[in-house]
Amino acid sequence: MTASTQDNSTRSKTFVLEPNDVKRLANVCGHLDSHINQIRQHYSVQIFNRGNRFQVEGSSENSYRAARLIRRLYQETHNGTVITPDLIHLLLQADDDDDTQPTAQAPHTGQIKTPLLLVKARGQSQLEYLQRIREFDLNFGIGPAGTGKTFLAVAAAVEALLRDDVKRILLVRPAVEAGEKLGFLPGDLAQKIDPYLRPLYDALYEMLGFEQVAKLMERNVIEVAPLAYMRGRTLSHSFVILDESQNTTKEQMKMFLTRIGFGSKAVITGDISQVDLPRGVYSGLKHGLAVLDGVDGIGTTRFLNSDVVRHPLVQRIVDAYDRFDAQEQQQERRRLNETPE
Repeated sequence: MTASTQDNSTRSKTFVLEPNDVKRLANVCGHLDSHINQIRQHYSVQIFNRGNRFQVEGSSENSYRAARLIRRLYQETHNGTVITPDLIHLLLQADDDDDTQPTAQAPHTGQIKTPLLLVKARGQSQLEYLQRIREFDLNFGIGPAGTGKTFLAVAAAVEALLRDDVKRILLVRPAVEAGEKLGFLPGDLAQKIDPYLRPLYDALYEMLGFEQVAKLMERNVIEVAPLAYMRGRTLSHSFVILDESQNTTKEQMKMFLTRIGFGSKAVITGDISQVDLPRGVYSGLKHGLAVLDGVDGIGTTRFLNSDVVRHPLVQRIVDAYDRFDAQEQQQERRRLNETPE
C-alpha cells in the first residue's frame, strides 16, 4: 500500500485490497460501480480501479477518507455483509459526524442533567459506561445488581430524547420470573409485563416525573416493547434498553440485535450470575458476548462487585455468594476427580 503526494492540497492515493476476491470486489463496487460513484460524489474525488488495485485522487483529506471507507467496506465483506447504498450512506454520515462534531468523542463529564434529577457517575466503571454509550450505537453493561447499569442507561436515554437525538425510548425486558411461578396476570399486554419493567419505570419517574412519563407513554414516545413481540420490527431513531438480558435465549438475543435501525442506540444490561431460565436453556447474553467478542462498533462495560453503589451490605452479600459459588464449583470438580472410572 503506497501513497504519493502531488502537492500541498491534492493527493493520489493508491492501495490494493487483499486478498484478491472477485465476488467481494463486486460487492464493494456495486452494480455498474454504483457504490464507488456514491463515495466519489460524496467526497468530490476521482476513483479508479483495475481489479483489486485502487487509486483515489482529490484533496488530501478526502482522498484519505474515501480510501479508508473502501478498505472498511472490503473488510465488512469478509464476514458476508452485503454492501448496500443504505449502509454506505450510514457510514458516510457517521464519518461526517466525526468531522463536524469533534466534541462527540470528548471524555464524558460523568453528569447527566434531567428535569428532576442530576445523575452523577460514581466511579471509573460508571464513567466509562456513559462514555461508551455516547460513543457506540450498541453497548453491553454486565455486572451484579446495584452497579447502576440500568439506571445510567435510562438516564442516557432521557438525555438523548431531550436533546432530540432520538424520537422515542423503548423499554424491553424478557418476562421471566426469578424462580417463582406467578400464574395468570390480568390486564392488557402492557399491564401484564409492568411488574417486570418496574425498575425502568421507577428510574423514569425519578428523572421526568410521573405525569410527564404518563403523557409520553400515551404518545408512544416512551414505549413498552415486550421482547417476545419484537420480531419483525425495525427500531429506527430510538433509544432501546434491553434489561435483565441474561434471561433471553440465544434466539431472542439474535432477534433483538437485528432489530436495530438507523439513528438508534441500544443498551443491553444483565447479570450473568442471575440467570432464571429453565434448566438446560443457555443464556442469550452469555452466547451473544461470546459471538460478538472483538466486533468493531460495540461497547462492553463489565462492572465488578466493588462497583456496587447500593447499601454496603449489598456488596458484601454479592461477594459472599461469589465465594460460596466458587467453593461449590471447587468441591464439584474435586468430587468428579475422585470418582472412580
